[in-house]
Amino acid sequence: MTASAAGLAFASTDIAPQVLAQGAGKAYPTRPVRWIVAFPPGSTPDILARLMGQWLSERFAQPFVIENRPGAGGNLATEAVVRAPADGYTLLLVGTNNAINATLYEGLNFNFIRDIAPVTGIIRFSNVMVVHPSFPAKTVAGFIAYAKANPGKINMASPGNGTSQHVSGELFKRMTGVDMVHVPYRGLGPAVTDLLRGQVQVIFHAVPAAIEYIKTGMLRALAVTTATRSESLPDIPTVGETVPGYEASAWNGLGVPGNTPAEIFNKLNKEINIALADPKMKARLADLDVTALAGSPADFGKLIAEDTAKWAEVVKFSGAKPD
Repeated sequence: MTASAAGLAFASTDIAPQVLAQGAGKAYPTRPVRWIVAFPPGSTPDILARLMGQWLSERFAQPFVIENRPGAGGNLATEAVVRAPADGYTLLLVGTNNAINATLYEGLNFNFIRDIAPVTGIIRFSNVMVVHPSFPAKTVAGFIAYAKANPGKINMASPGNGTSQHVSGELFKRMTGVDMVHVPYRGLGPAVTDLLRGQVQVIFHAVPAAIEYIKTGMLRALAVTTATRSESLPDIPTVGETVPGYEASAWNGLGVPGNTPAEIFNKLNKEINIALADPKMKARLADLDVTALAGSPADFGKLIAEDTAKWAEVVKFSGAKPD
């Protein structure tokens, strides 16, 4: 871990004692809870929040209402929670976008690690490096060789600057030294459409949304971006098997305003970890092609801190600016 990552990890995991120092009634919740999601209805984060929200509603006998607030890469949703009372009645679906945005956006009105307390991780999922079937390379090694022999001639699509798909590709460029041209789109749909047409050559696609394209042969998978192989694509190697040390994954979890009382903070952590261990919930997550990311607030804080530092270096390397 870099010195900056270590410092961020300390800052993030140190939130828990501050939270524990607060007090709150044990009856929480006594009224509906808002769970703010920075993505539109029907997206994987939205579906995840609704699954967990339903679980919490049943466990606590109070509605957990999902409120979608897309925009500004998730910063609108984050700021709404930062400014909300720290009483447990406004939650945030935290994501990889928050770690990336800390460097991508200048002049934010909040400090994510300082102002949002990490309650628990919920899921982790991989991107997968896919190319058009006509692309000459069939392996990551072959792709690197082709890219180095044809510098600047490979177009790498993404759903937009600063997305997890974009920075996964930029990390690949940084670690391999290949020269690819980044082509940002406004959303994953248009990017994939142009890849299917052969107008761009590669995209680091979210596994859940890429499965059908891969299984039907419309796209060719070269490797997944996580440290271990995907259960959904067990025959596809990891990028790290060719590029040692490469790892890029997306995740979601629960965050609350930083001074949320101890009893509330701990109740939410406990209930979500119980949900993630439930066989029916596990099956629902498997249907989404995601992996449970249970653990303590300190575990989640450490992940956020390390990814914030990691993606800061990649964003600076890429020179990316918000769309």
